[in-house]
Amino acid sequence: MRALLWIGLGTMLAGGSLPAQDAAKADSKATQAQTAATTDASKKIGHQDVLRIDVWKEPEISRSVPVRPDGKVSLPLLNDVQAAGLTAMELANVITEGLKKFMNSPQVTVGVSEINSRRVYVTGEVARPGAFPLLPNMTVLQALTSSGGFTQFARIKNIYVLRTEGGKQVKHTFNYKDVVSGKRPEDNIVLQPGDTIVVP
Repeated sequence: MRALLWIGLGTMLAGGSLPAQDAAKADSKATQAQTAATTDASKKIGHQDVLRIDVWKEPEISRSVPVRPDGKVSLPLLNDVQAAGLTAMELANVITEGLKKFMNSPQVTVGVSEINSRRVYVTGEVARPGAFPLLPNMTVLQALTSSGGFTQFARIKNIYVLRTEGGKQVKHTFNYKDVVSGKRPEDNIVLQPGDTIVVP
């Protein structure tokens, strides 16, 4: 009888631990994706991103700094340093070269702690208009889903995306009904940083 009780308890415990393991795996995958987004060596730093700059054995210089609207960051000894448009590795090299005038063999690491430059905007007749983080390969339909759906006044056949291309504003039309029904999948374009989706 005791043996049966122990087997039953063991089965319950094993069964109970499986959902926890699945949740832990999902959390781990989400963390890995977030880490990849902030540490991808090819990603360019953008305006409003927050950087963590560490200079080995120099705590008074190491700090978290936001990238200003002019694309620069302020650092002790170096004053203003251009950051926007560079990768984290490129910026680390620029800072290293600048600090060589003041110290021997500076070792600099740069990380992007907050990616604020990669955003898209949804405005008009949606439940939650505003700025949203631009996820990899995010489409118009996915961004509209993030905004909580349409209000009762939305003209969903007349949605459009405003994008700056070559210094000019370009309008891409998006008919929600056609896209959802599969008639015009080409309208469901992959978004770029700074795109604005307008729901009239």
